Amino acid sequence: MLLHTEESHAQPKGNDTLLLGGVVVDGVVYPMVYMDGVTVTDRLPRKWARKRAKYDRLKYNVYKVYPYALIAADVLKDVDSVLLAIGEDNKKERRQYLNSVEDELKRRFNGEISDLTVSQGHVLVKLIDRQTGKSCYNIVKELKGGVPAAVFQTVALIFTHNLKREYDANGDDRDMEAIVQELEATRHYQYQYQLQQSRLKVSRK
Repeated sequence: MLLHTEESHAQPKGNDTLLLGGVVVDGVVYPMVYMDGVTVTDRLPRKWARKRAKYDRLKYNVYKVYPYALIAADVLKDVDSVLLAIGEDNKKERRQYLNSVEDELKRRFNGEISDLTVSQGHVLVKLIDRQTGKSCYNIVKELKGGVPAAVFQTVALIFTHNLKREYDANGDDRDMEAIVQELEATRHYQYQYQLQQSRLKVSRK
């Protein structure tokens, strides 16, 4: 039963006064509001529930590490540009510059990166490949040499990472690609601002 009580028709006496309908239950008038309809369905089959939970975890991890992948691509672009200007013959200056970049990266992100889970690390490795077009192994090899790259690869394999693995948007990583495209479509400006605020500018020494 929908009623409009005398109180509900009274003139508002303050900013917190609302005009509502009401229902009477056992002589007591309760305010009444209308809500959007809700459709109740049966539970997902266990198989699909597991797939949904897996997808939700992947989505959370992508949203978590995507900014780091953007920053990595941005830094690598700057590094490539500076190294090209230095030239391959000036090994001492190249080494000094790369060390300064490494020190700055550690200072800015070491705590955050080390707090990532193994699964988030997997996602980050793939997204760095997606954003840069280079596997993490090749990036390390270019910047620090083949032996360090091999060492990083060996350590990564212990933790089930493969730094040589390439991003496959149409294959194994198609769910990740769909999530990234959704993220870029809905939060493009937010992440571009975050990237701008996080830019690393390490000058040549």
